[in-house]
Amino acid sequence: MRNLLGTVLPEGACDCHMHIYDSRFPAAPGARLAPPDASVQDYERVQARLGLHSTVVVTPSTYGTDNRCTLEALARLGSRARGVAVVSGSVTGQALRELHEGGVRGIRFNQTLSDATSLDDLEVLAERIAPLGWHVEMLLRAADLARLEGRLRELTVPVVFDHMGRLPAPAREQPGFRVLQRLLDAGNAWVKLSGSYLCGDPADARDLLEYFVGAWSERSVWGSNWPHPTSSAGLHPRPDDGRLLGDLLAVVRRPSLLERLFVANPATLYGFPKN
Repeated sequence: MRNLLGTVLPEGACDCHMHIYDSRFPAAPGARLAPPDASVQDYERVQARLGLHSTVVVTPSTYGTDNRCTLEALARLGSRARGVAVVSGSVTGQALRELHEGGVRGIRFNQTLSDATSLDDLEVLAERIAPLGWHVEMLLRAADLARLEGRLRELTVPVVFDHMGRLPAPAREQPGFRVLQRLLDAGNAWVKLSGSYLCGDPADARDLLEYFVGAWSERSVWGSNWPHPTSSAGLHPRPDDGRLLGDLLAVVRRPSLLERLFVANPATLYGFPKN
């Protein structure tokens, strides 16, 4: 079935980065973003418009280390969803097992909008999630990339950089860009082609998309970042989901590459069934 862009995405196409918000779950103390409710039903309408099937629900900074909203969404979405949780260094083994049973396949360190996690816990948490086959997802300030390069290189689990490393324009001139290149070269890093509008320069964002698709398609996945929580805080205009997907499709011209980015890579990273 063709989506609103007139494109047929491969069967099982996955959106690897989105959030659910529900005011039944309280925001964490000091939360900097308080978006309006964004339900599974709301997202499923976006999913249908874009021609997507599977998704990855990421616990947003609003909830700190409370993953109940994400787990509830995963239960509603069933086998076509996986999750990325936020946990502290004191998380119990039982809690990690329950998250895994609920569909979680990674943990996130958000150092830009949340104080819920500490990078002091990075190595110990990576060691604890390794037996589960999980990964670590990083949302860092650009200046932190160089400082953390050595530690990230030594982790024994995959490291996923969301929002293309959150590099400001001009991205390719940032020291963090060279760090990303070296970590990708080392073979354990992945990049989420999400949040391109956070770059601040559309031309620079497109250049980054073209680079990662051209050079690192085997370890890149796409995400919508729906419902675009920073836009609710007035930090930028709310982007159009169709246009965000269209920006990627403009640089992905081969069906085999669509299959890799939207199906094969998500299956590898999140454990979705392979076609």
